[in-house]
Amino acid sequence: MAAHIHSHDHGHDHSHSHGHHHHDHTPKLDHLTTAFIWGIILNSAFVLLEVVAGLWSHSLSLLTDAGHNLSDVAGLALALLAFKLTKARSTSEYTYGYKRSTIIVSFFNALVLFIAVGFIGYEAVMRFIHQEVVQGDTMAWVAFAGIGINAFTAYLFVKDKDKDLNVKGAYLHMAVDAIVSFGVVISGLIIYFTHLYWIDSAVSLIVAIVILRGTWSLLSDSLRLEMDGVPKEMDVEKIKAELMKAKGVTDVHHIHVWALSTTENALTAHLVIDQENAASFDSIKHDLRHRLEHLSITHSTFEPEFADEKCAQVDC
Repeated sequence: MAAHIHSHDHGHDHSHSHGHHHHDHTPKLDHLTTAFIWGIILNSAFVLLEVVAGLWSHSLSLLTDAGHNLSDVAGLALALLAFKLTKARSTSEYTYGYKRSTIIVSFFNALVLFIAVGFIGYEAVMRFIHQEVVQGDTMAWVAFAGIGINAFTAYLFVKDKDKDLNVKGAYLHMAVDAIVSFGVVISGLIIYFTHLYWIDSAVSLIVAIVILRGTWSLLSDSLRLEMDGVPKEMDVEKIKAELMKAKGVTDVHHIHVWALSTTENALTAHLVIDQENAASFDSIKHDLRHRLEHLSITHSTFEPEFADEKCAQVDC
């Protein structure tokens, strides 16, 4: 075996064949396309309803919640896009296909939300100073409809929420939105019976804080992936320890882990192989890929070295 034989079998086989045995570690979630489409349609219609009702009733909290729900529509569309792009073919110009577009869209979505929260905060403060009459009953009825729509959308994902991070994110967003809508119902009823119109601005600020909290996480996570950082759920030391368990591997170095998309991760590493197992490197690769799939790494490239060799690269 030559000193630096590169193994570039990236495990693109979706059946994850490992020679003498057959495994499929990818959850079958094709049926969720319908759930995502229903979620997008229902929540888009509700955003339109909230905007119209918010403008008519002068309710800033309804308009704020409309912005929140619009961000969730974008999130659902992004998750659906991620599922579709996992099946896209690569080209000679885009050798990994268009998977990375999911990261770019999530980063752009976060930036737009930050700008929207700024406008919401400014308008809420202005309304504290110059209060407007708000139709509390309209607020309550529209938000009550929101509870039903968000709860139903969350139900569409509840069965599969532990199988994929995007699905779990969609479920949590919808569940939180149902709770936020419940808060708007309560504030609408209070306004209707007490005419304390400042409550509308207070609820707007609370919803804006909820949006900001989620947006900060989205921004930091997407920026981390844009910079080819290790995905936050990944532990490089744990990955190295798992690779070291393979027969014939005496050391692992020069490890790089990054995200190909919001749903797929990749790894490259130098493997030090003892001389007696050098001839069985193919079976070692299969074993390693099997282990990495359990750690949510679907693409891997290994460079083998002998124990008595010295790595030629500076940052080994």
